[in-house]
Amino acid sequence: MLNLQNLLASVARISEQAGQAIMAIYAQPEQWQLQHKEDKSPLTAADLASHHLIIEQLHALTPDIPVVSEESDEAPQRHTWSQLWLVDPLDGTKEFVARTGDFTVNIALVLNHRAVLGVLHAPDYGLTYMAAKGCGAWVLNHTGQTQRLSTVKQPSSPRLLVSRFHANGKKNQALLQHTQQCFGDYQVMEVGSALKMCRIAEGLADFYPRFGTTMEWDTAAG
Repeated sequence: MLNLQNLLASVARISEQAGQAIMAIYAQPEQWQLQHKEDKSPLTAADLASHHLIIEQLHALTPDIPVVSEESDEAPQRHTWSQLWLVDPLDGTKEFVARTGDFTVNIALVLNHRAVLGVLHAPDYGLTYMAAKGCGAWVLNHTGQTQRLSTVKQPSSPRLLVSRFHANGKKNQALLQHTQQCFGDYQVMEVGSALKMCRIAEGLADFYPRFGTTMEWDTAAG
C-alpha cells in the first residue's frame, strides 16, 4: 500500500528540483527556445527541462505507476488506469514568457479516478503547496518553514480571481456584473496559472470561475 505521507514529502522535493531547473532558464531568456504547439500555446525549454526531470524522478520513486505529463505523447487509455501521476511541468507558460512569476509545477497522484495527493510549487515565490488524503494541506516556504492551511473567516466582500490573459472576456465581464448585483462590493485579483487554487486554499481569495477548456493536469494537483 502506498504511504501518502512519505510520497508527499518526496514529490515536494521533486517539484522543487523541477522549479530550480525552470528558474535557471527563466534567468536567461536567450535560452528559452520559445515555440508554439499545434493549439497555439507556448512551449519553452523550461517546460521540457521540468518535464524530463519529473518523469525520471517519478519513475524512480514509483516504477509501477505510469506518468502522464502535458508534454508527453497522448495517452487516451489513461482513463482506464487505476493509478497514475498527472503532471503539468510548467503551468502558466504565458506567465513565464511575460515574466510575471505566476507559474507553477503541478504534480498529482490519481487512484481510482480520484486525486489523492497534490503538489503545486511556485518557484519564483519559493512556495510549495501540498496536500494528501488524510494528511491535511500545507504550504512550505523557501526557508523550510511549514504552515498548515485551514479555513478562514468570511471576508467583508467577495474576492474573485480572474486570469490575467482573459480578464476582459465577455463572460468574465458578465460575471462581474452578476457578482455586484448579488454582493455589492467585491474585489478582483488577477492571478496566473494554478496559483489561483493556492490563493483560495490560503484563504486569500474566494472563487475562480473557469469558462474555457482545461485539462486534468491543470487541476488535479489543486
